[in-house]
Amino acid sequence: MSQYGTQYLPRMGSGPSVVIAGGGTAGHIEPALALADAVKRLRPDATVTALGTEKGLDRTLIPARGYPLELIPPVPLPRKPSADLLRLPGRVRGAVARVREVLEKVDADVVVGFGGYVALPAYLGARGRVPIVVHEANARAGLANKVGARFAARVVAAVPGSGLRNAQILGIPLRHAVTTLDRAALRAEARARFGLPADGPVLLVFGGSQGARSLNAAVAAALPGLLREGVGVLHAHGAGNGPAGGQAGYVGLPYIDDMHLAYAAADAVLCRAGAMTVAEVSAVGLPAVYVPLPIGNGEQALNAQPVVAAGGGVIVPDAELTGDRVLAELVPWLKDPARLAAMGEAARGSGHADADERLAEVVLGVIRT
Repeated sequence: MSQYGTQYLPRMGSGPSVVIAGGGTAGHIEPALALADAVKRLRPDATVTALGTEKGLDRTLIPARGYPLELIPPVPLPRKPSADLLRLPGRVRGAVARVREVLEKVDADVVVGFGGYVALPAYLGARGRVPIVVHEANARAGLANKVGARFAARVVAAVPGSGLRNAQILGIPLRHAVTTLDRAALRAEARARFGLPADGPVLLVFGGSQGARSLNAAVAAALPGLLREGVGVLHAHGAGNGPAGGQAGYVGLPYIDDMHLAYAAADAVLCRAGAMTVAEVSAVGLPAVYVPLPIGNGEQALNAQPVVAAGGGVIVPDAELTGDRVLAELVPWLKDPARLAAMGEAARGSGHADADERLAEVVLGVIRT
């Protein structure tokens, strides 16, 4: 029974119909798809439909995972007062109408939102019609989830302190390939796959799909010292951003498709501190130097703090990241297998590797309520 007095019951004679709203960026889409996979594992008869827009990565990532994609008009959420803010109500109305068409078409039993500009119209379109579950991945909730949480049946967050009242802390749903990764068993295969040295420590560096300028510059400066110390480097640098190639022990790529293999090949990580990045790196048990993106409201630093507090890594401010700092932070770890192992266990212990199935149980439980 919802707070509005409407009793939500699953459709008779068929499996549950789940609608996920997490489009736009990989940070919203990947947790939504991990949940979808978990729902299908728990209820093979379930139908999962994704809401998305023409913009962002929706049309690339969602169909590739085998889920139907229903397009709705995008509703960008301005961070500050602007002309776009004045146009927002009209944009929302059109998107909400389209969401309601989709909910009726798929006979939806529940809507699960992960924030962003797809989630807001999804919440408004489902309100009073279909129960809503809100998932907040970041340490500080965004506008869409703040709105959705006001009338959701359940609210779930990755970490404490998101600002959403009565949020259950479950972590971030991650791909099964990540949460079940046996790094030791795949180490030799993974290193061969990337052309890395079979022996010795390996540092994995990545800064998102476009790379990260400050990480790239610091790695370029630190690379001679890393190679002298016998440290191999696997570096996802973004298109056209990598250091000069041809150096033994260094592998630079514009991006890495098989991230689970990259994790298996590595002993430590240098990366940003987006919510998905922190969740994956800690789930596979890799110690990391986290370099929060120096924009927004500081949520990236907050994302990494639980792992750092547990002993699974350190935070280095972007302005302090230099080649010398990379060497000073990482070489002592990479030359000390016992320390690496202890930090890796601390990182793993701070995570929530079962968040996908726990969230799926919450979602299916809401339908049965």
